[in-house]
Amino acid sequence: MIIAICNQKGGVGKTTTAINLAAYLAKLGKKVLVVDIDPQGNTTSGLGIDKLNLRKCLYDILVDDMSLNEIVIESGIKNLFIIPSSAVLAAAEVEIISMLQREFKLKNALENAKDYEYIIIDCPPSLGLLTVNGLVAADQVIIPVQSEYYALEGLSQLMGTIERIKKRLNPNLRFLGIALTMYDKRTVLSKQVADEVKKYFNENVFETIIPRNIRLAEAPSFGKSIAEYDRFCKGARAYKNLAKEVIKRCQK
Repeated sequence: MIIAICNQKGGVGKTTTAINLAAYLAKLGKKVLVVDIDPQGNTTSGLGIDKLNLRKCLYDILVDDMSLNEIVIESGIKNLFIIPSSAVLAAAEVEIISMLQREFKLKNALENAKDYEYIIIDCPPSLGLLTVNGLVAADQVIIPVQSEYYALEGLSQLMGTIERIKKRLNPNLRFLGIALTMYDKRTVLSKQVADEVKKYFNENVFETIIPRNIRLAEAPSFGKSIAEYDRFCKGARAYKNLAKEVIKRCQK
């Protein structure tokens, strides 16, 4: 199962979701591959990989057609592997634009990743060619939505993009769900945003809501998932529940 984590708005918990969902899927016994297609490389560094000293990364797959197995790195978590990213990936978007089937570069590369039960793609905070590659390669898409007003503004645009990609490039793409993130139960605004999202998307919203949690914010600076950094905090419990819910939805 290939799942793209996608939202063109930054700061909505997209990378946090990619890292911690992948970590808990792995801890639940699934063999997981994370594909970091964001040139910022935050998922790469968030899993403890030194992105400044990488010899090879996703760029070499997209531009030079290097094989997947030459790039995959083991993370510090059992069952969890990663195709890392670095700043050089920003050049890939320009370099592949003139290539044939440019939207299918990642999809073709992942044809050789059949032994992974779950592949989690962390997309950039944009709707450019790298994100299109992520959505074309995916079977399912998860949209993290921050529990704040402005997070709702770009949601319709993103849904439109997903529908166009489904119509023209990837008819098998399914919408797995919206994950509400950074939820603060003390504020009226968080509740209002959650209610609005549930009103319009109904069963497409995950039951698990990710709370605003300082431990989740701290973990990436130590190169750890929340499962390793503080598995007893409320953020860890939420992502463990989200992973279980993802597995259940993928089995339907």
